[in-house]
Amino acid sequence: MNLTATPPNPGKFLPSEPILVVQDLTKRYGWKPALAGVSFVVYPRECFVVFGPNGAGKTTLLRILAGLTRPSRGTISWFGHTFATGASAIRAQLGVVMHRTMLDPELTVEENLDYYAKLYGVPNRRERICRVAAELDLDDRLRDRVRQLSRGLQQRAALARALLHEPQVLLLDEPDTGLDRASRERLIGLITRHCAKGGTVLMTTHAQELGTRLATRAIFLDRGRIAWSASSPEEIERHLQPTTFGQVLV
Repeated sequence: MNLTATPPNPGKFLPSEPILVVQDLTKRYGWKPALAGVSFVVYPRECFVVFGPNGAGKTTLLRILAGLTRPSRGTISWFGHTFATGASAIRAQLGVVMHRTMLDPELTVEENLDYYAKLYGVPNRRERICRVAAELDLDDRLRDRVRQLSRGLQQRAALARALLHEPQVLLLDEPDTGLDRASRERLIGLITRHCAKGGTVLMTTHAQELGTRLATRAIFLDRGRIAWSASSPEEIERHLQPTTFGQVLV
């Protein structure tokens, strides 16, 4: 798999132009719809949050956006390209963290990161691995086997993997899973810095506190459909505060 193809140029996109356009996205597993008619856009430099309870379709959505699963219907455009016409170029710009860490449990953290650094053609691999490990406080864990790590440490290692090639976009599925308070604050800082440097984050969560601290805009998925969308942090809080994920406020 070649992940070093010439990427689309994110720099040509002005803040007013979306880097991601999702239209009428539908995914069915047999008779059951996991997603139904989902449409939204994401702009540069923002943290776009997909809220929703377990089983709402959040993970399915991220898998489709990452090119890991094909939709049953609908279109996705990254930087003006589709996966049909520019899959390698798109993936080179995405850093993805799903529920599964995509790390080999029998290898050390450093061996895993080195493997992915080679895969993405990262220059000065050792230097980059050390920098990312330091950012996530994994310096003293690089020689530990992944299977020996706690769930929270494995999640931090997965975040390090996603950051290695300095992607334009981070796709994060419940990124705070297993993280303690200090690690969660480190994650918030990481996401904030990524957006401040011109990057974009699209993340799913059912943690209202985390989502409201980070989100510039948001949607709420319920049984595969968008129950509401919000275009400002204030609007997000208005939607979320009076309710729980068991009671969707439209």
